[in-house]
Amino acid sequence: MKKKVLSILLAGAMALSLTAALPVMAEEETEATTEAAAVDIDLSDKKVGVCIYQFSDNFMTLFREELVSYMVELGFSEDNITLADGANDQATQSQQIDNFIADGVDVLIINPVNSSSAQTITDKVVEAGIPLVYINREPEADEEARWEENGWDVTYVGCDARQSGTYQGEIVVDLGLDAVDFNGNGAIDYVMIEGDPENVDAEYRTEYSIAALTDAGLEVNCLDDQVGNWDQVTAQQLVANSLSQYGSDVEVVFCNNDAMALGALQAIEAAGRVVNEDIYLLGVDALSEALEDVIAGTMTGTVFNDHFSQSHSAADAAVNYLAGVGNDYYIGCDYVKVTTENAQEILDMVS
Repeated sequence: MKKKVLSILLAGAMALSLTAALPVMAEEETEATTEAAAVDIDLSDKKVGVCIYQFSDNFMTLFREELVSYMVELGFSEDNITLADGANDQATQSQQIDNFIADGVDVLIINPVNSSSAQTITDKVVEAGIPLVYINREPEADEEARWEENGWDVTYVGCDARQSGTYQGEIVVDLGLDAVDFNGNGAIDYVMIEGDPENVDAEYRTEYSIAALTDAGLEVNCLDDQVGNWDQVTAQQLVANSLSQYGSDVEVVFCNNDAMALGALQAIEAAGRVVNEDIYLLGVDALSEALEDVIAGTMTGTVFNDHFSQSHSAADAAVNYLAGVGNDYYIGCDYVKVTTENAQEILDMVS
């Protein structure tokens, strides 16, 4: 199924500066839009169920807060927007979805705990006749194809995680082998801290960050690859263990998100290492604290996971379904590579 890419600029003043930072995703580029402003429909009595995989996730906190704010701007009553915390447990979230269906919500927005559960979720929501917008955690391609084949009111809104992984790797490539190869063995010796192994974003970020290095002709050596489950404390311990075992041979630490990168930074500093002097550190999401670290030079780079574009597109898609307009089955946006050159710019945007 051909994916469609949507790039929504957040503010006129930022548009020109960010446009230069948004590269095109080859072979996946067509124009798409979910703008709902022209849709004439009273939304004040529409009930919306929103399932978030885990409220404590830093990025999803930003996402859900912006989602609710924007939906209220569109005309929804905040009293009719109900958010459910899946607590990172698929059984809990499945029960919440059942409750929303029983309650007769008009549309569901779901950030699944496990992307592999999408088929079961889709079947029950479609059977109930409720439009469904998946966010952030992308179901498998076969599942997305099923929506189109059956003409269902189901879509996915999110950025392509392969791009975020590629950007992490490219930041290291841009540094050059001479700057990164502290031990002089001719290879990039790295530690990888993955998110949830059930999550396709974690899978793609892990794979494509390293592919960017090898595609650039660099030799790589994986010293350690551990699952941090998106958690800062877990990542701190994992990286501390890696640094204890491999010492100065660790040249780069890749983390699938910024929360884990912040934990990794704690471990790096506790081990007496200095980011950008004898080790490099990469994250994803562009959380405010991570951006401040990039500006300060205590994190090498991150990747802006645009919660503004994604949350607005999800809300617009919900409106389109309620108005009977319909949507594309995939609604995407671009990540933005973040280094010291543009970190302040992104921080000003998200603060």
